[in-house]
Amino acid sequence: MNAVKKEKILILTGNYGDGHIQVANALNEAIQIRFPDLEPVVFDFMEWVHPYSNQVSRFIYLQGVKKFPQVYGYIYQKTRRVNTFSKMMKTILSTGLGRMKKLLEEVEPTVVVSTFPLAAAVMSKLKSFGLTDIPTVTTITDHTDHSCWIYPYTDQYIVGSKLVRDALISLGVEKKRIAHTGIPIRQQFSQTFKREEICEKYGLDPQMPTVLVMGGGCGMIGDGSSTIQEFDALPQPIQLIIVCGHNEKLRLQLKEKLKNSKHRIQLTGYIDYVHELMAISDLMITKPGGVTTFEAIAMELPMLLYKPIPGQEQDNAKFLVRSGVAVQAKTDRDLTNQLSKLLNTPKLLHQMRESSKQFHPKESSIASVEIILDTKGTHISLDDHMYSFGV
Repeated sequence: MNAVKKEKILILTGNYGDGHIQVANALNEAIQIRFPDLEPVVFDFMEWVHPYSNQVSRFIYLQGVKKFPQVYGYIYQKTRRVNTFSKMMKTILSTGLGRMKKLLEEVEPTVVVSTFPLAAAVMSKLKSFGLTDIPTVTTITDHTDHSCWIYPYTDQYIVGSKLVRDALISLGVEKKRIAHTGIPIRQQFSQTFKREEICEKYGLDPQMPTVLVMGGGCGMIGDGSSTIQEFDALPQPIQLIIVCGHNEKLRLQLKEKLKNSKHRIQLTGYIDYVHELMAISDLMITKPGGVTTFEAIAMELPMLLYKPIPGQEQDNAKFLVRSGVAVQAKTDRDLTNQLSKLLNTPKLLHQMRESSKQFHPKESSIASVEIILDTKGTHISLDDHMYSFGV
């Protein structure tokens, strides 16, 4: 007896920061849970379309963000709105039509979802040339807007907040093509946990104030070990869980430099149980990546933000502080002072946790998948939108 061929949802992502991949994984998981008769197919867009140059371009991008953040921020701001420069950048970056068309022919999806802006660019270009008519959805992975996400043949946008929805409308996107569901996050961030059990599992003290420190996939917070060493100025000992991500050099450096710290220190590399650490933490110190911060919001975990990268992270920080779920520190000393203040002001932490409830993040992935399925069979006319988008 022949197996029934499942309808496929193609999810395109990119390994330029963990956020794009985490959202793709969240959608993949939500489809399997909510719609088991469908088959999600996740592809790293850059790896598929540019197999020979992907590693080099990724290295250049990550090193550029790390070592020349002001340059990155300048380019980000210059291309925020549609203009001659942003159009030029889009033209340069939206290459690989042949490889993308081949992938569509092999997968035969009924809808394509992009969690990476260059994937959305290439899908829109394919449609503009009449090479495909597959409905397309773009999921924006930050709490901000930017022209790099906006293309005339995108059928639907999924955004994390009303602020981003309104910004897209100001960029010329029709209101009916924007769904405000929240940034999709994995189901593990929607669970409830028992603090004592998790503390016992990882050898932690459930009675100590616990601070989770995360710097994204590269693990960096501020100036690395020197920033963390400032915490010895805190009046009381605390429990620090420091996630160094893929940065093994930083983990070893911290292990050596913090061995005499008065605080209880636990160092990890890249892990898959961040949700459990968030569940037992009183506060998280982090760079304001869109996905990590939305996961923290789901866990009702107050945030202390530090040294956002110019560009989307600065926008994320402004949004989170304005929403009452985070505070931001400017210097190493300010970081230590803010940390001390928060840990000694339970009322303030409680207010931040309460502010998290306005976002309903636990429903974001399922809501996003329902929007994606509703988009199937819809099409967009370039004539209706080419002037709005300035193309």
